[in-house]
Amino acid sequence: MAVPILKMVLLLNGHEHNTFLHRHHVPSLFVGQSRRGSMKINQINNSASAGNESQPLLSEIGTERVKELQEIKTAEEPEIKLADTWRKIHGEDDWVGMLDPFHPLLRSELTRYGEMAQACYDAFDFDPFSIYCGSCKFSPGKFFQSLGLTQHGYEVTCYLHATCNINFPSFFKRSLRSEKWSQAANWIGFVAVSNDETSAHLGRRDITIAWRGTVTRLEWLADFMYFLRPIKVRMIPCPDPRVEVETGFLHLYTDRNRNCPFSKYSAREQVLTEVKRLMQQHKGEKLSITITGHSLGSALAILNAYDIAETGVEIMDDGQAAPICVFSFSGPRVGNIRFKERIDKLGVKVLRVRNVHDQVPLAPGIFFNERVPSTLQKLAERFSWWYSHVGVELALNHKDSPFLKETNDLACFHNLEAHLHLIDGYHGKGRKFVLANGRDIALVNKATDFLKDHYLVPPNWWQRENKGLVQNHKGHWIQLERQDLEDHLKKYAPTSRHWE
Repeated sequence: MAVPILKMVLLLNGHEHNTFLHRHHVPSLFVGQSRRGSMKINQINNSASAGNESQPLLSEIGTERVKELQEIKTAEEPEIKLADTWRKIHGEDDWVGMLDPFHPLLRSELTRYGEMAQACYDAFDFDPFSIYCGSCKFSPGKFFQSLGLTQHGYEVTCYLHATCNINFPSFFKRSLRSEKWSQAANWIGFVAVSNDETSAHLGRRDITIAWRGTVTRLEWLADFMYFLRPIKVRMIPCPDPRVEVETGFLHLYTDRNRNCPFSKYSAREQVLTEVKRLMQQHKGEKLSITITGHSLGSALAILNAYDIAETGVEIMDDGQAAPICVFSFSGPRVGNIRFKERIDKLGVKVLRVRNVHDQVPLAPGIFFNERVPSTLQKLAERFSWWYSHVGVELALNHKDSPFLKETNDLACFHNLEAHLHLIDGYHGKGRKFVLANGRDIALVNKATDFLKDHYLVPPNWWQRENKGLVQNHKGHWIQLERQDLEDHLKKYAPTSRHWE
């Protein structure tokens, strides 16, 4: 696995490594894998090299910060195991008492699912000069391995592809080449299941669904946000005709193109088929369904969770229901107040993580939403532009992090890696920002310029080497064909669409 950029910089200057660790409460930040360092207090060295002008400051604050880290370490290492408390982490009690102070196991789980949502960006081919623009770069069998996420202990079982009969230029990516992998589809996410070892750690077999968002700034909001429509108009069952969701999200989730092998069935049909198959494959086991997404992917995750619960796909042979939880990152509102009430009644749990300075979670329904007085909310049924958030909110503030610079770039506020950084340092309202798991801060700048310059992490550093071009035996730079493209295609039998 590649060495993190920041680690390479620090290794060039030995004493600077220690200076960095002391100054920002980071215990052994860059030891081990690039995504997470170890939490070893005894690795903090309070001494600085001779002549270092920072030495007086470090000697003055070193003891205080070691003590602070020790206190946090003690508070964040409860004896209870994840397998014993996973239902609370999964939202059984709506996360009461887990957000302030912030529960360490919830932090770890949020980070893990957030990294799965981030993987949807890291694996997506955005390059319009590529024949495979709009597809996933990796085959399902090598997905987590290719992204360095093997420690999560999941196996991808299905890729999800979407098409749409409404033009969404800010979301759908197309190749500029005349020959392309698909004329109509885009890769939009995946379904994965925990392996035996991870299932034992989690206390259940976990089926995870991750949905891709959009990396464009805010222009995609105008593409998608038309107006509310009854959810039943797109063949999603609902006993209440007053339940409405945003039209653009609904089309993306339910549209299909019979002439395209990748979108012959809608994203909805693909995901419901696969979840049902996995439920049958692992029947008799303790199961959970966890859905995650960032930005637009968050909207699709919430819509997908509602659909699973409404159609009863989560019901096992013994009549018990696998609990459904959504970990949403910086997502917009999806539907009206009736949608919120219905998803609550179905028992779907939603934890929404947002940066308070991010604009996306404010839309749609900027002026008419769940925050207006209850007397006015009664008028919501009359209008097609009155939205409501669902679930429980975890509000974070990027200004609490000493690592992030002052900027007016809204894309930085919305960035998923920045959210994961804030989760790592958040301990509760009014508490000091300290990186609990030592998550590599260099990840913040993968697709932004958000870190302070003196950390020497270049902005927007995440890129595919040589943009996928390789040199052949003639010395020409070419793009290799993907021999495993058919592996991306799941064969769906029409008879398996039992929910219609």
